Amino acid sequence: MKRDFISIFDLDKKEIYEIFELAKELKKAQKKGKEQKLLKGKTLVMLFEKPSLRTRVTFETGMTQLGGHAIYLASTDAKIGARETIADAARNLSRWVDLIMARVFAHKTVEGLAKSATIPVINGLCDLEHPCQILCDLLTVIEHKESLDAVTLAYIGDGNNVCNSMIAASSLLGFKLNIAVPKGYEPNEQYLARAENTNLGHDPKQAVADADIIYTDVWASMGQETEAQERKKIFAPYQVNSELLSSAKKSYLVMHCLPAHRGEEITDEVIESTHSIVFDQAENRLHIQKAIMVWLSNHTR
Repeated sequence: MKRDFISIFDLDKKEIYEIFELAKELKKAQKKGKEQKLLKGKTLVMLFEKPSLRTRVTFETGMTQLGGHAIYLASTDAKIGARETIADAARNLSRWVDLIMARVFAHKTVEGLAKSATIPVINGLCDLEHPCQILCDLLTVIEHKESLDAVTLAYIGDGNNVCNSMIAASSLLGFKLNIAVPKGYEPNEQYLARAENTNLGHDPKQAVADADIIYTDVWASMGQETEAQERKKIFAPYQVNSELLSSAKKSYLVMHCLPAHRGEEITDEVIESTHSIVFDQAENRLHIQKAIMVWLSNHTR
């Protein structure tokens, strides 16, 4: 038996909170300078079709801190699905390493890896979900709000992979989620169909009015560069700026999964304000991903 983390829906509520608690313990130990060699002798291979700062550095650093080793493979190295089939690559890697993390364009790629691999596969990002990011985000919310039970989160912008994963998390964990996106840019319908605590609309001011957390992301993701100029026009009313935040609670906190296109989806003034916990999020990528790797390893035999 092995466990994968391809989607938020791969976990249940109890398991998500187990990972949160493990991340807290690992973070506390790291801050105290205590060794955490829980994956000593283990190897993680990192497959990148898309470039990254946070995903690569946090997974590689995390594996080092856990006593293991990480191998980086760029898209030009493996050429999975082109040079050889996804299934063959997964079978080969399963004979050599202990964990696979894949940051890819298509969800079917990471699904194919998980189907054929006999070792845990982690979705580092795909077009459908960004599950590691969302666990990191919610750990950060818990640190600042103590609990998710009474939290309302407003997501403003594009109904993208981050939004889909946040919907999934809301449906499992029960926090309220307000989404405001332009018409035609709504999140995945299948995810919305499973959402009991999600309000989908098109008015950002209405979405932030009762929100404790206000979250945004880039308007054009990697692979959508040709749409960027058109999206700037369409998404302009959805910028997280001081005018929008004047409609929010005084105690609001602002989040962004980064990288940020400052002056587009969020302003400098907001991201540098005392309400911003953006860089707390970024730090927690390290701790939550360490916890994910340890948890999956412990649940794979």
